[in-house]
Amino acid sequence: MQFQNVQPDRTTLAVILSSCAAMGLLEGGKQVHAASIKTLFHNDVYVASGLIGLYSKCNKIEVAICIFDRVPALDIACWNSLMAGLSLNSLDKDAFTFFKQMHGKGMIPTQFSYATVLSCCAKLSSLAQGRQVHAQIVKGGYVNDVFVGSALIDVYSKCAYINGAVQFFYEMPCRNTITWNEMIHGYAQNGCGNEAVCLYEHMIQSGEKPDEITFIAVLTACSHSGLVDAGIRIFNSMQEEYGVEPLLDHYTCIIDSLGRAGRFHELEALLEKMPCKNDSIVWEVVLSSCRVRDNVSLARRAADELVRLDQQNSAPYVLLANMYSSSGRWDDAKEVREMMIEKKIFKDPGYSWLEQENKMQTFLVE
Repeated sequence: MQFQNVQPDRTTLAVILSSCAAMGLLEGGKQVHAASIKTLFHNDVYVASGLIGLYSKCNKIEVAICIFDRVPALDIACWNSLMAGLSLNSLDKDAFTFFKQMHGKGMIPTQFSYATVLSCCAKLSSLAQGRQVHAQIVKGGYVNDVFVGSALIDVYSKCAYINGAVQFFYEMPCRNTITWNEMIHGYAQNGCGNEAVCLYEHMIQSGEKPDEITFIAVLTACSHSGLVDAGIRIFNSMQEEYGVEPLLDHYTCIIDSLGRAGRFHELEALLEKMPCKNDSIVWEVVLSSCRVRDNVSLARRAADELVRLDQQNSAPYVLLANMYSSSGRWDDAKEVREMMIEKKIFKDPGYSWLEQENKMQTFLVE
């Protein structure tokens, strides 16, 4: 187009910026940014929104904020783009603050605004903030929107307010696959395995077709609640009845379920025939299960596989050392710890947080 000397307009620039953002093509995006400045479109809200999305997805959130601050006449799309960018870069507290600023400036939130800020509340496990947004959703008239409703179910589930999630789910006038998935997953997160399986069956009876996310949710519920046989039955029905090819996450759920139940012969048989053996998550789950059931031989195999896949991964060393410690094999545990020191492998520090007076307090080890 440029070789033909055809000048781009705001739509041209926005579309190509969207493409660069989707590919994470920062250098290409910078070139388009330069072209937008030359053609004086860089302050156009449509183009500016695309630039904010580009830099956010390329982990350049400071540049995105700078562009946002320089737009003379902001519209809701620019506010939504930056709020989504902050959340994408794990700045969820900032995104929520930004949402309140947007609201204070008289901007009317859209479905996208509410879905984004609810996602932030869910990641922060902030029930108080989620309830505040819920009240605004009711006032704004979006309480019946299926995507906003699904996001609200996710917030209540992750904040352990499962009764609120269930009540809202059944009050929704219409649901899609995402809504059903969120509720099944909410049950799984809160240890309600039987309820998750019943809801999965209710979903099928209502005529909704399950997808791969549905099966991850219900298989997770089966694993966490010890419903091994129900999990195997559902896993086997995936391809046979619904044409859904099992993925890594589905195999991981079944392996975890079998490991928790101590059914290691079935677990090893599944390991042999599954297509995705070269993934560290699978072997971490196997090793974790071996620790619970004190299966040393399989634990050693899992640890060796993990080291083969990633020599700097601390998980196999920590899990193996913990297994030896719990079974009283202190010399073996000490040997593993010394091996970590020798290879300069360090465990990532853990952190926790709590909500106090509508503010999140974070605590980091060391």
